Amino acid sequence: MEGLVNARIITPYSPHSTTSRNYSPVFRAISQPLFKSHLRLMSLFKSLTPVGTSMQPVEASSISHFDNTLPSKEVLEIWRNADAVCFDVDSTVCLDEGIDEIAEFCGAGKAVAEWTARAMGGSVPFEEALAARLSLFRPSLTQLQEYLEKRPPKISPGIDELIKTLKAKNTDVYLISGGFRQMIHPVALVLGIPVENIFANQLLFGSSGEFVGFDENEPTSRSGGKATAVENLRKSHQYKKMIMIGDGATDLEARKPGGADMFICYGGVQHREAVAAKADWLVFHFRDLIKSLE
Repeated sequence: MEGLVNARIITPYSPHSTTSRNYSPVFRAISQPLFKSHLRLMSLFKSLTPVGTSMQPVEASSISHFDNTLPSKEVLEIWRNADAVCFDVDSTVCLDEGIDEIAEFCGAGKAVAEWTARAMGGSVPFEEALAARLSLFRPSLTQLQEYLEKRPPKISPGIDELIKTLKAKNTDVYLISGGFRQMIHPVALVLGIPVENIFANQLLFGSSGEFVGFDENEPTSRSGGKATAVENLRKSHQYKKMIMIGDGATDLEARKPGGADMFICYGGVQHREAVAAKADWLVFHFRDLIKSLE
């Protein structure tokens, strides 16, 4: 909680943004009303037991052809000695896709979900899908605040214990997401992750709370952005071993020279075969990752 209180709550939009239009003022971070809604949200999290989900169990037949569900010795060595672990948020740390949920709340759920599926499967550039999805419902600051109050995040089973285990090993934990900081802050608070360890997009609002776009300066607003975020973290902290965990093509991109040493595909919510097939390790339960650290 202290990390958020001490953070800058309202930040004027940088005049050096790549966005060509000028808005005065444009708010990038969490407004005071939104911050207060986060405080109210905390009272809703009596425990980290996930809220109901429509997620269906993965059929054994659908994964029988994968040979990466059991980690090799090399994979286990990297996992057990990681300096930092970076988690995707939507359909990984949380059970849902945040942009789909707020779009449904604003009345454009189906159309936005179709774009999300294309983006996560890697068939369209992420920046194109992000702009297209936001244009379909253009959420206002008021709508965002109401959404956060009425629909708290649904935490994936076992993620809280996994993050506690990693922190006990002095492993740094980051949230790297194509979603929005304003929606990820409550998740980070619940999981005990410092807000400065969030790398995500920013919704931009005008002086009357109207939607005006997103910050195109954020690396995560475009394809390859998660890889850039991981590379920057590695350079700034001199990490020797880093891992990316997620479910989508943008997470897989983070595994590259100078970036993540290993990509773990989490298929417990969304099982994307094209992504899973290229993972170093495919898991469907976070308890498997926890056990491997014991």
